[in-house]
Amino acid sequence: MLNRATKWLETNWVTPAYGGGLLMVLTICFFGAATNTMAGWLYVLSGVGIALLGVGAILPARSIQALTVSRGAILPVTAGADLEISLTIHNPTTQIHTLFQVQDLTPLSRKNPPQTTVEQVLAGSTYQWVYHQSTEQRGVYQWEKVALRSGAPIGLFWCQRYRPAAAIAYVYPQVLKLDRCPLLDGLASSDRSTRRQSDSRNLEAANEGITRSLRPYRYGDSMRMIHWRTSARYGEFQVRELEIDRGGQDVIIYLDSSSGWDAADFEQAVIAACTLYFYASKSSNLNVKLWTQGTGLISGDRQVLEALAAVQPDETTAGEVKSTASMILLTNKSGVVDTLTSDSRWILWTHERFTPSAQSVGIAIDRDLPLQQQLDRASFASASTSDRYVRWQSLSARESTTAQNSELN
Repeated sequence: MLNRATKWLETNWVTPAYGGGLLMVLTICFFGAATNTMAGWLYVLSGVGIALLGVGAILPARSIQALTVSRGAILPVTAGADLEISLTIHNPTTQIHTLFQVQDLTPLSRKNPPQTTVEQVLAGSTYQWVYHQSTEQRGVYQWEKVALRSGAPIGLFWCQRYRPAAAIAYVYPQVLKLDRCPLLDGLASSDRSTRRQSDSRNLEAANEGITRSLRPYRYGDSMRMIHWRTSARYGEFQVRELEIDRGGQDVIIYLDSSSGWDAADFEQAVIAACTLYFYASKSSNLNVKLWTQGTGLISGDRQVLEALAAVQPDETTAGEVKSTASMILLTNKSGVVDTLTSDSRWILWTHERFTPSAQSVGIAIDRDLPLQQQLDRASFASASTSDRYVRWQSLSARESTTAQNSELN
């Protein structure tokens, strides 16, 4: 209660420093003694004390009244890295402002906010303060104001005033480095043979589009594909080859951000979703998008990172996924795993005993093993015969044979 009262006085008026409190007590004592003894020198001492207290209470507020603060943009970082915070104090007056404190009220360190002491800001100039704020967890953090605190020039009273300095900082989840990811590699490889056949049929059947190159006529080529001007120039038939869209398979990283999550498990799920998204977009032949309960279907590196920085469990749903694309489901609900289609995969965080169907393919996360190791391994969970033993199967015959041989050995 006393701290709250002191804080209110400091931000709305002034609070006495140790020296100011001591001077107040002495002044009261001198004045009391003067009224009892009627000694003139005691009245003089009490009058001097009152004058000093008045000056010390008025000047601190005036010393910071004209100062303004602006904040530079805060660049996003990954969890564990340091944010670089830049503040600029402006002195628009024709007087020098000296000896005041700047305290940044950061949401990352509420109990011990970073602060610095400014010796002086020249007339019409600025002072820049740059510091680094450590981050431990992903999130979207918002700065609102900065506190200026001064006791100048006598130091008998403290005065604190707030200045608006709004900014938003994104702390992205970590992206694990994967050498391979069978969950996604299996989807890409299973799509390649079908896509090759489709592309070859498209090349044969296409009659219009962007011409990629010209080649000599071969028996069986369509007469519609002959480029007549070039053929007349060279004296032989030249056939157009068209540019065909060879985009990869569509895949949705579905992060189930509904209720029921353990806090540590949900953070792992966010890291896994971020890792899978960037692995798929950079390393695999896949067109990947992200889905969360709060955002719906989104794509683009920046949009995905910002969404994963802000996502929290217990979000309200943005609707159902209306897409025929393959899905990587990250969930804590074992009941929805068996409802997935055969071309979808799952990653499950659960404390319950779980036995997936023979058709479903995915990973049941073991909390005793590193997440990176589990995403990087070469096989998936298909069934469970006990709480601690899980039989793993591969999507390809070669990987399945290797896994069986390793179990026999």
